Amino acid sequence: MTKRTFIRPFREIGLDDIALVGGKNASLGEMIQHVTQADVHVPEGFALTTDAYWLFWRNNNLALPVEEQLRYLTEGHITLQEAGSQIRGLFFQGKMPEEVTAAVREAYGALCDQAGEKKLQVAIRSSATAEDLPEASFAGQQESFLNVRGGKAVVDCCQRCFASLFTNRAISYRNLHGIDHMKVALSVGVQMMVRSDKACSGVMFSLDTETGFPEAILINATWGLGEGIVSGTVDPDEYMVFKPFLSDSSLVPIILKRSGQKKEKVVYAASGAIGTERVATSRQEQADFVLTNAEIISLSQAAKRIEAHYTVPMDMEWAKDFRSGQFYIVQARPETVQSKKKATGLWTYQLKEKGPVLTRGLSIGDAVATGKVCILKNISEADNFPKGAVLVAPQTDPDWLPVMRKASALITEHGGRTSHAAIVSRELGLPAVIGTGNACQVLQNGQEVTVSCAEGGEGMIYEGILAFEKSRQSFDEIPPTVTKVMLNMANPDAALRWWRLPADGIGLARMEFIISNHIKIHPMALLHPDRILNTGDLNAVEELTRSYDSKAAYFVEKLALDIALIAASQYPKPVIVRLSDFKTNEYADLLGGAAFEPRESNPMIGWRGASRYYDKDYREAFSLECKALKRVRDTIGFKNVVIMVPFCRTMKEADRVLDIMAQEGLKRGQAGLEIYVMAEIPSNIILAEEFAERFDGFSIGSNDLTQLTLGIDRDSDKLSPMFDAADPAVLTLIRDLITRAHKRGTKVGLCGQAPSDDPDYAKLLIEAGIDTISVTPDSFLSVKNKVFTAEREIRQTS
Repeated sequence: MTKRTFIRPFREIGLDDIALVGGKNASLGEMIQHVTQADVHVPEGFALTTDAYWLFWRNNNLALPVEEQLRYLTEGHITLQEAGSQIRGLFFQGKMPEEVTAAVREAYGALCDQAGEKKLQVAIRSSATAEDLPEASFAGQQESFLNVRGGKAVVDCCQRCFASLFTNRAISYRNLHGIDHMKVALSVGVQMMVRSDKACSGVMFSLDTETGFPEAILINATWGLGEGIVSGTVDPDEYMVFKPFLSDSSLVPIILKRSGQKKEKVVYAASGAIGTERVATSRQEQADFVLTNAEIISLSQAAKRIEAHYTVPMDMEWAKDFRSGQFYIVQARPETVQSKKKATGLWTYQLKEKGPVLTRGLSIGDAVATGKVCILKNISEADNFPKGAVLVAPQTDPDWLPVMRKASALITEHGGRTSHAAIVSRELGLPAVIGTGNACQVLQNGQEVTVSCAEGGEGMIYEGILAFEKSRQSFDEIPPTVTKVMLNMANPDAALRWWRLPADGIGLARMEFIISNHIKIHPMALLHPDRILNTGDLNAVEELTRSYDSKAAYFVEKLALDIALIAASQYPKPVIVRLSDFKTNEYADLLGGAAFEPRESNPMIGWRGASRYYDKDYREAFSLECKALKRVRDTIGFKNVVIMVPFCRTMKEADRVLDIMAQEGLKRGQAGLEIYVMAEIPSNIILAEEFAERFDGFSIGSNDLTQLTLGIDRDSDKLSPMFDAADPAVLTLIRDLITRAHKRGTKVGLCGQAPSDDPDYAKLLIEAGIDTISVTPDSFLSVKNKVFTAEREIRQTS
C-alpha cells in the first residue's frame, strides 16, 4: 500500500469521495476545489482515509468482539453504556499500523512546512462515511480534538477518532436509523487550526432553523473557539440576514441582531497543553456584539455562495483568525431538518388559558407540551428519567440523545439556536426552551408545567397543566379571491413562522408592540436620560443600551431590525407599518416614561396617534421612528414597507404630520413610498375625499371606529354586550367610506379584529366592496374561505 492509500490532501478530494474520506472531509475538499473565492476560505489539511480505518480494524481483529458486544446489547444482556465502553476499549488497546503512522507523520510534517511552523496546531475531526448527508444528520456523533500539536499526538488522536465511531450516541443513532454498524467506516480530517481562540467563531445556516424560511441566513457567534456554541454552554449572539438583498452592495440587509450573554469562551489550554479550556469573558466582551455589520454581511455572502454550489440549504461552522482577521469555513454539511419538511400545511398550537410564568428562553419549534419536571444535571443520572417527563438540564450534548427521545419537552439553562439541544430537538420534533439561565434553580422535580413554544421567538414555562388546542391548517386547495386577505402582525419573532401562508402581505404591523416588548424604553427617556425619575429605571436603561453607540441608536436600530424582520416574511408583498399609537398611560409604563407623560382621565381619546408626532413634547421621539423606517426602506432595502398614520383627526393634523415625515426623508411618492391613514374616527369618513387627497389608502380600525361611532368605551366591561362592529351605524360608515374613496381611486382595507373573531363579518365587508381584509394568522385560512364563499354568492346573485 502507498501513502496515497491512507492520505488524501483536502485539495484532491470532493463529494465523489465520501466512501473514502467521509462526508465532513469530502465537503471540505469540495469547497477548496470549487467554492473557494474572495469570500470563502477553507483551512488546508488532509484526510486519513477509510482504508486506514479498515486496516486498523483487520490488524487488530476487531470484527468478532465488536459484533459480540452489539449482539449482547440487542439481546438486553448489557446496557448501551457497557457496550460502548467495551468496544471503545478494544480500539484503545489496538495498535495503529506502522504504515499508517508513517503516512500521518509525513503528511503532518508537510502541513507544518507549509505553515512555516515546527509543531503546527491542528484540529482533528472524525468523518464517518454515513454522516453529513441530506437524508441523515450525524452531527456531533463522533469526537473532535482541537489544539493538537506534534506527530505522536496527531496519530494518537486519529486512533481516538477511530474509537469514537462507537460512542454511545453513535451506536444509538445508527440503531435508530437502521444503519449497519459493521459497514460504516471512519475517516479522520487533520486541519490547520484557525486561531479564533483570540478572536471569534460560530455556526451559520442558509435558512431559518426554526421556520424553514429559505430567504434568511442565520449566524450564531461567540468569542473564542466555536466549541462553546455547539455544546450549548455559551449563549451566543444571533444575527439574521435577508439573502435576496445580498446581491446589492449598497444595502445592509441585516434583519436581526441579538446580543447573547457570552459569559465564557473556549480558548487553547493554558501552559501549552494540548486541548482547550473554558474561561470567563470580560464585562466588555459580554456587552459587545461579536461581529460588525460588515463581518455579518461577509459571512452571509460566503453562506450564499456555498448554498448555491451545493444547491441545498447548508449548515456551516466558521472561525476568524486573530492574526489575519480572515474568516474561514471549517465545516459545511446539508441542513437536514427544515429542508425536508413538506409545505402542505401548518400545525398550530394555542393555549386556552395562562398561568404564572416560571421562566422563559428561546423557543425551538412551535408546539405546546405538558408534563412533570425531571431535572438531570448530569447524563449519568439518565436512568432516573421517566418517559413523558419534561427534561430540564444545564445543557445537552450528543450523549443525551436517548434521554431526549423519552421526553415530552426540553428546557435548558444555556445554549442558542444552533446548540446541540436546539438542533436535536428540531430533528426529534421536541418542543424546547433553550437558554433560560435559571431553569434548574426555579423548577422542581415532579412539578407540573406547560412548555409553550407557540408564542413566537420566546418560549414560556407556565406553572401547572394548561389546556391548549392543536389544529392543522392545510394549504391544499386554498381558493383564489379577488379581495386580498392579509395578516395582522405584532410580534417580529413570530413573523417568519407564517411565511408559508399564501397571504397577500401584512395589513397591520404594530410598532407599539415592538417598543413595549423589545425596546422597553420610552424614546424621550433615551434622548433625555437626565429627566428619568426612577433610579431603577435609569440603571435598566443604561444596561439595555450599553452595546450601542448612543441611546438614540439603540431605539433606531432595534425598531428598524424588528420592522425589517416582519417585512422580510412577506417580501415583496406590501407590509403596512402603523406608526406608534400608545395611549399616555401605556407610554408612562415604559422605562423612564413617567417623566414624559401627562395624566389623562380618558387616554383612549387623548394624546395619542398623529397628535403626538408634531407636538414639542414628542417631536424628537417621532424623529427616531422616522429614522428607523427610513433605514428599513433605504439601508436594509424593504421598499415594500408602507407607512400608516393612526388616529389622525383633522386635515391640519394630517398636513403637519406629512410635512414632518417629508423633512425626515419619508416623502410620499418618493422611492415609491405609500402612506396610508387609519380610518377609525368618524371625521375620517365624513371628510373622506379630503383625506384621500393626502393619503394613498385607508385602513379601517374597527375597534376604535365602533367605539367612537357608538360612544362606547371599548375597555368597559359594563357596556361590552353593546360593543358590536357589525352595528348598522358602523357598517353604514364603512360602506360610505368605501364608496367615496373608490370614486377617488383610493384603496380601502380593514385591519381591525372583527374578521378574525367572526369570519362571517368578512361577508359584510365583501358586500361593501372592501379591497383588503387583514386578520390574525391563526384565522387566515378560515377567513380566506369565507371571503371566497362570499364572493361566489355575490357573483351568483348579481
